[in-house]
Amino acid sequence: MIDSGYSVAELVMMGFSGKTLSNETLSTLKNERPSLFILFAHNYESKEQLIALNDELQRKCEEAGSNIPVMISVDQEGGRVQRFRNQFTLLPTAQKVGLRNEPNLAFELAQIQARELFAAGIQLNFAPVCDINTNPSNPVIGDRAYGDNLDIVTRMSSASVLGHLSEGVEPCIKHFPGHGDTHLDSHESLPTVNTPLEVLKKREWVPFQRAIKAGTNFLMSAHILLPHLDPINPGTLSPTFLNQYLRKELQYQGIITSDDMEMGAITKNYGAEEAPLLALKAGCDVLCYRSEGAALIAIESIKKALKDQKLSGDQLKLSIDRVRKVRTRQKLASQSMSLAERLQLIGNEKHSKFVVEHFS
Repeated sequence: MIDSGYSVAELVMMGFSGKTLSNETLSTLKNERPSLFILFAHNYESKEQLIALNDELQRKCEEAGSNIPVMISVDQEGGRVQRFRNQFTLLPTAQKVGLRNEPNLAFELAQIQARELFAAGIQLNFAPVCDINTNPSNPVIGDRAYGDNLDIVTRMSSASVLGHLSEGVEPCIKHFPGHGDTHLDSHESLPTVNTPLEVLKKREWVPFQRAIKAGTNFLMSAHILLPHLDPINPGTLSPTFLNQYLRKELQYQGIITSDDMEMGAITKNYGAEEAPLLALKAGCDVLCYRSEGAALIAIESIKKALKDQKLSGDQLKLSIDRVRKVRTRQKLASQSMSLAERLQLIGNEKHSKFVVEHFS
């Protein structure tokens, strides 16, 4: 088991339905004490509503016993992956940023992304994409990548990491060990990749290495199978990739979060109770679930595995402590800015002009 001061739910990043906190979600906050949340377009109506939602989420978690701020996240990459659109600055695709090939512009754009998210009450952005778009027919990455050139992707993604951090928002680089050379969408099924290890090291992993050196505290795993390196487990469930390569060889000491555990690559191949245990055993610190129901199933599965001694309490405490260390450093807009200042930053005219000037 783990100490009473820890909650299993701290290992799970949870989505929920609605634009306000439902009675069901409030009950989950009180009973399970989760501390990591992810928002989607269905949680967003306006910047006023979003600020109110995030501030209430912080308050309710504090009332439930959290003595450090919880972490609220979103996928706000730009282009087709931008959950908050109306009233926010519309961000260009990473591909457009890569075509400019100017790290200072990528840095300033990331500052705009982060500045608006911080004002809205978001602490973690699932960006930038460190994948190299090596397969032009890739259905899931495409213009989400900075391009197919190793040097450009490396420079742009590292600049984005630095820009986010400078504005008090944690970036999460993705998708390790590299999703750029796939021909299937892992949202629907499990892609297989046959890129040789030496190519991975010299190509796919270079942007990740540089982004790690730039100071990222979060890295997202990919639901892809590389059978010649681990014939059984996809990246998210693979001790080979998460421990042997990422932790030991690349010396990454930060937080490993899974990609959405409700994606087809996982749900079509692994049970809802089995998958979270495999991911934690492999080395994931945080499991991401888009829905509250699936998150609760995972939490119960982890509790049972701890009771049955199928999971190490010490390992889970280490993961929780990794996240708590970052959460403790968080600053909240609600503590340093007025509501008027926060609203003024989101969709700021100066931000829009910057995007139009440099990326139209």
